Amino acid sequence: MIKYEKAIEIASPCVRNCCLNTDDICMGCFRHINEILAWKNYKTDEKKVVVTACIERRASDEEKKLSREKLNGNYRTK
Repeated sequence: MIKYEKAIEIASPCVRNCCLNTDDICMGCFRHINEILAWKNYKTDEKKVVVTACIERRASDEEKKLSREKLNGNYRTK
């Protein structure tokens, strides 16, 4: 019996707000420049790994911003 798997396309996390930081991470989608350049050649599993890394990088960046705001006295609770 032949199994056919439906190909699932993972959308690019690009948000068209490209600006690289000093670590070559895009501050729009949080992909490394190498991940951006290789995206079209990645297989689905590789794209999933990159998307997960982007989510983690974004969360880390937001935590750092929040910490800086607290240190500078700019943090306000809602």
